[in-house]
Amino acid sequence: MSIGKIVILSAVSIGDPRELPLDGSACSASSTTGQRWQTVRRAVRNRPWEASLTMTTIFKKIIDREIPAEIVYEDDQCLAFRDVNPAAPTHVLVIPKQEIPAVSALVDDDAELMAHLWKVIPRIARDLSLEDGYRVVVNCGPQGGQTVDHLHFHLLGGRPMTWPPG
Repeated sequence: MSIGKIVILSAVSIGDPRELPLDGSACSASSTTGQRWQTVRRAVRNRPWEASLTMTTIFKKIIDREIPAEIVYEDDQCLAFRDVNPAAPTHVLVIPKQEIPAVSALVDDDAELMAHLWKVIPRIARDLSLEDGYRVVVNCGPQGGQTVDHLHFHLLGGRPMTWPPG
């Protein structure tokens, strides 16, 4: 179950999610759902930018093929496509198909998915001939530069990267 669905269900069936208990007691499903509920509840209370999950993100629309993208890799767990506003000659976004709003919303049950993404990224880099090196960036929250509320990794390459990055 995605976080977005939890928010929608809570808003419809039990009212304002800001009024619900932080311990997840309002959620009677699996432990994963309970963990995600706690994450959503904290997001509403502490990071309202993450609470916009009831809206479909542009990344979800790409996953669902509602809008086109130049896809460079896909499997059952993730999708990678070229950024429409590249910050480097090669700029690919690698996203999980599971809707996770940000790195701050990860739970223990996401460990296998995250390991998979980190294994896929070097494969994509090899396929894109980035043998001279590349950078992987994950932004979190508005001050961290995150503009889409769906966890994503920026794979940047094709030029020398400078430090600090921003």
